[in-house]
Formats: sequence, structure tokens, C-alpha cells
Amino acid sequence: MLPAAAMLDAKVPRYTSYPTAPHFHAGVGSETARQWMSALPAEKPISLYLHIPFCDRLCWFCACHTKQTLRYEPVSAYLQILHAEIAAVARLLDGRVPVGAIHLGGGSPTMLRPEDLIALGGRLRGAFEVLQDAEISIEIDPNDMDDERLDALAEFGMTRASLGIQDFDPRVQKAINRLQSFEQTAYVVDGARARGIGSVNLDLLYGLPHQTVESASATLRQALQLKPDRMALFGYAHVPWMKKHQTQIKDEWLPDGAERYAQAEAVRALALDAGYRAIGIDHFALPADALTLASQQGLLRRNFQGYSADRCDTIIGLGPSAISQFEQGYLQNTPATGDYMRRIEEGDFATVRGVALSDDDRVRRWVIEKLMCDFRFSSHEARRRFGTIAGDVMMQARRLAAMESDALCEWRNDGFEITTKGRPFVRLIAARFDTYFTAATTRHSVAV
Repeated sequence: MLPAAAMLDAKVPRYTSYPTAPHFHAGVGSETARQWMSALPAEKPISLYLHIPFCDRLCWFCACHTKQTLRYEPVSAYLQILHAEIAAVARLLDGRVPVGAIHLGGGSPTMLRPEDLIALGGRLRGAFEVLQDAEISIEIDPNDMDDERLDALAEFGMTRASLGIQDFDPRVQKAINRLQSFEQTAYVVDGARARGIGSVNLDLLYGLPHQTVESASATLRQALQLKPDRMALFGYAHVPWMKKHQTQIKDEWLPDGAERYAQAEAVRALALDAGYRAIGIDHFALPADALTLASQQGLLRRNFQGYSADRCDTIIGLGPSAISQFEQGYLQNTPATGDYMRRIEEGDFATVRGVALSDDDRVRRWVIEKLMCDFRFSSHEARRRFGTIAGDVMMQARRLAAMESDALCEWRNDGFEITTKGRPFVRLIAARFDTYFTAATTRHSVAV
């Protein structure tokens, strides 16, 4: 039975953090960044996220902090400042903290010239103790790629290539300004594997303009020919009030809630039939992939890069708009590239907002992450981790399960669990535990 239209069209956060980014505030700044970094425990690995805020082509579906440039001079100038931020963080950590994972995102990290990619990798290894088994993932636009860049990515030490596809249908590609052939994509996948890069992730979208169940399914069948180790099948987030270039996508081109749901279910079925395991709400991985193993062991994590097997509790974000995650809370750098560069040049950190967690926030952050990753949480585990502080949230969970009339969730085996029927709506259920969320005042993308 098709879910009610109200559920399909509901708009809630994606919960890559809690509290979510709209609730960060200016009361947390660069001095807090210094304090939290200085307090990191020695020898406990951290992750680094580096943001490259440039593209040579602006895709209209994109909701990232980036800008188009056809000149390389701004990129070169930016990299010098990024190197300075890397050095400043390294000085503060003073060699105490090893790095267990590195992720390059954007924007388009592969817009960097090969020599600049290699120099950036060398800069990171010179500044930090990057562990031998560190996972190094880089987001790739296949349109940028050639043999020299593939060689540079291998020399950088990339262990996972993450390729943006979105959709292979020419009509959809034209509507989102992302022309990219299957052959271009296959060239990059084959080139990465030929250079010993052992893991490939593909990013695809449903809910795009002019997409149908048939076209979304056709794209996934083509993607499966590339035999990716894992895939992310995201729902397109149409947020033109935040990203003005999305106004190029007309509302009438977009599928309605029922069609989006049908697309999501169709591509999900194809991925499962092909032998992939469902990971969280929108990822799929082969049985032997680290993401699958983490999910099976209850170790799956969710952060601003999506689902992850990363064991690091701390993520330090570098570059404009980058978000850092600490036990104490979240920090975000200024999103404007010029302002970011000015702050770093002046010897400051670029943190301009964030949020410090209360005890109640910590419980709810854990609860929401467990729901988004495992679709359940244990009351016993919550009390073991947080003590009596967890009591109010556990009582709320019991009441929610008792009041649920659509069989979307239940209380079972001393824990709160989302049923198979309820899993497509996990973001809606997670929002019930979010004390910051107010649908009337906060705008988000649709939940399914």
C-alpha cells in the first residue's frame, strides 16, 4: 500500500549531525576551535575532511558550497591558504594525534592539477602522522579526469574513488547541466582499478527533473556494469531558497512524492537483486565491503560525508564551509572563500559558528545516529553510555512506540525499533527525537 501523501511530501533534516547545521550559531568560534583541538586525547586517531570549493562547471542539482571558475589562478591561491590552515592545525596538535582517514570533497577536488594534488598529499603527510592503513577517499568528477590525474590520485594514496554519476539519461543530464557519458565514467573506474585503487563508490540520484522509474532503473543497470564496491542512491534535495542555481530546475520538471518513492523502491530492488546489501537509508555495498561489515557489527557511522565505516570520533574540517565534529560539539568554517582566506592569512582559524552539546544533545545525537544507521537502539546500551541522563529520551521512545498506529516503529527486546514498513520514513521518525526541529520555521528537503 502506498504511504500517505503527507508522509511522502514531509520535509525533515537528513541527520548527518545532531543538532543539524541550521542550529549552529555564532557563539562558537575560533577560540572554541583551539580549545577543542588542544583537548584531543593523544594517540587516538582523527579524520580530516578537506573542502575544495571550485568547479569548472556548475551542476544545477548541487547543494554544495562551491563556485564556478574557468581560471586556475583562484584555485592556486586558495591552495596556498589551505596549506597554511593544515600547518596551523598541525602545530596545535603538535604530533599527538594520528590521522586514520582523509576525505577530499567539494566542489570538484579532481579539478586540481596533478602536481597540486600530489603536493597536497605531501603536505598532509608532512604535517600529520597519516596511518599506514588510513582510508583516503576522493570525490571525482569523471569529466575532469585524464591519465595524469589518475596517476596523481594514486600517488596521493587514494584508497577509494567516489565517482559522481547522478543519471545517465541525456534528458535528465541536460536538465541538471551535468553531461557525462557512461564511457567517461567507465574509463575512470577502469583507470583507478588498474592503478591498484581497491574500492570504487558511485553516487546516483533519484527524484531528478524528468526522471521516471524506468530511466532511474536504466541508469542503475548501467552503473552495475561497472561492478562498484558500494553505491549511494540519494534522493535529490531541491532547496532553491538555499542554492539559487537550483532555480534553473523548474518545479514542474520534478517528480511528485509518489513518483520519488516509486523510483527509490525500484532502484533499491535492483541493487538488492544484484547482490548488494542495504546500508542505512540510501547506501548499498557488496557483502565483503567495509561498510557492510561495519553495519553487521553495529559499528556503522553517519556524518557529513554520509555513511561511513570510519572508527574516528573526531573529524577536523579544513577549507571554507567545512564542518568539524568533536565529542564536545560541531564547528563550521566560514562558507565564503574570500573570508576564509582572509582569516587564515591573518593567523586566525576560520571557525565562525557551531554548537556545543548539552548532556541531552549527546543522548539524542546517539539515538538519532543509531536510528539512521541501524534502525534501532537499545535502552540498556543508552543507559550504560549516558546513565540516568538517558531516562527521559527512553521514556519518550516508549511513548512513541505505544502511540504508533501505522506500525512504523515498536518497542521490542528492551529497545526502540523501526519496522521494515517504517524504514523508508526513518528521517520522519528521527525528527520526533529532535528537540530543535520545528517544521514551521526550518526548511528542509523532502524526507523520501
